[in-house]
Amino acid sequence: MILHDLISHFRTVGLFILLLLFNHPCFAQAGPSQGQPRNWDFSVWAAGATGEENTDSFSEAQILTAGVFAGKVLTDEIGRGWRRGRFEYGVDVVPLFRQFRPQSIYGGGFEPVILRWNSSLHADRAAPYIELAGGAVRTNTNFPAGDTSNFNFIARGGGGIQIFTKPHHSVDIGCRWSHISNANLGVRNTEFNGIQVSLGYHWFP
Repeated sequence: MILHDLISHFRTVGLFILLLLFNHPCFAQAGPSQGQPRNWDFSVWAAGATGEENTDSFSEAQILTAGVFAGKVLTDEIGRGWRRGRFEYGVDVVPLFRQFRPQSIYGGGFEPVILRWNSSLHADRAAPYIELAGGAVRTNTNFPAGDTSNFNFIARGGGGIQIFTKPHHSVDIGCRWSHISNANLGVRNTEFNGIQVSLGYHWFP
């Protein structure tokens, strides 16, 4: 019930944000002459996640991660209207993976596939994006606890807002659905499912 209610709340908030994006007078579509080409994208980031593993309590497990991101914009602006944007491919190196609850676990990971759509919609210095990502994490003990595995796969999807503080710098605030499981590498395939909130700082050389 808690998970269902939380998803419903996020769906409502998401619809409200979309209405603001498409109806707020400050939002506009960046045309080809307005957007500055940014071929490379580097960032450092940290993220916190809360979710469930063995129960229906969304506060059961908390995870802190941090890493570095490198991305390459693969296309010029494509699409029309609100669908216009640029496609970016990236990778994450995650040297910090730390679970605080329900047990203390640490490790590191790698996400070799990050697919990001950078929207051409903007409001002043802010622009939205959506992304999907996949990778893996290795921990010092089985994650989650029990007859599981110390090697797990990561899948996440969501979006966020980039706020451009300077022409070649931005702050990234994101919210994603996060899933971690071992794909039956262990005796049990207990999953972590939760919401991840992130904060990053980007450089565009």
